[in-house]
Amino acid sequence: MKKTLHHRSLTVSGMMIATLSLISINTIAAEESKKQEDAKPAATEQKAQTPNPAGSGIAKETRFPNIASGAWKGAKLPDGQPDIQGHWSNTIGNHNNFTDPQGGLPNDPNPNRAPKNAREDRAPSRVSDPADGQVPFQPWAAEKVKQFQAKFHDPTEPQFVEPLARCAPAGVPKSLYWHGYEIAQYPDYVVFFFDSGSRIIHLDGKPHLPSNIKLWNGDSRGHWEGNTLVVDVDNHNGKALFGRTGEFISENGKIQERYIFNEDGTRFNYEGVFTDPTVYTRPFTVTIPARKWTEKDTPNGWHFQTSIATHSGKEIILDHEERICSENNGGFGLGAVETKK
Repeated sequence: MKKTLHHRSLTVSGMMIATLSLISINTIAAEESKKQEDAKPAATEQKAQTPNPAGSGIAKETRFPNIASGAWKGAKLPDGQPDIQGHWSNTIGNHNNFTDPQGGLPNDPNPNRAPKNAREDRAPSRVSDPADGQVPFQPWAAEKVKQFQAKFHDPTEPQFVEPLARCAPAGVPKSLYWHGYEIAQYPDYVVFFFDSGSRIIHLDGKPHLPSNIKLWNGDSRGHWEGNTLVVDVDNHNGKALFGRTGEFISENGKIQERYIFNEDGTRFNYEGVFTDPTVYTRPFTVTIPARKWTEKDTPNGWHFQTSIATHSGKEIILDHEERICSENNGGFGLGAVETKK
């Protein structure tokens, strides 16, 4: 069987550049990206533990398996890390609705985008605790979210414009369900190459960045416990949103993450405990299921956006290009930069 290689190289200096790049925003308008995604047809829901079919676009599960923390039984890298490199995506829906992943947008003026099935037949809320599946916002924060939802389709003020429409990084946890992404590993680092920005998880025991440095994806310090990557996330800039439904965390928030991988490394469940006494009435837990994509899958318009590189060897090299917002290299938008003839 052919071996899959991932076409990435990252030096320590490159990592520093990637980190610093998170602080700034590319200001190119990308409203066409939003229009293209809204126009995608809904895909057939998948049963639990059934892989999304190749080429299925935004495929969805309505249920997913639990994965317990324990020993890692798969391959390891030379530095001892479990080998979890590859292309990944969530399995239950996109970024439209945080607490109802397959429920569409509140106040959507297009009735064709409204869900056609009952709430109990759709995937559960990404909020797995508390039991009602809702973010335990303080009253002022709940009102802020409600205002965003009411004005999302008519953003008369800057605070009602979705950050992704300005090519900003998606943030935590939204990056994990805003298109597919690639995970690469290096000694003392795990790196996520998202569709909008990158995220570096430091495993070298160094402390967090100074508190005055704020990042869209936060500052991540982690370690491995068997099959589980445990990450402490701090230094948020408070600008990212959890979805087009407007949920958020402030600069004062902290996230304790656990990426729990199954025995064969084909799935993981993300479990994050979000704490922010200035925004929430209590900590709450977010759960996001993900699956791995390989060269056996057909690239599609959402989960698995890759191409096979042309090179002199026989190995299959999968390239995951950045979006047009990042480097104007094609893909989404296609008209964000005007050229004169």
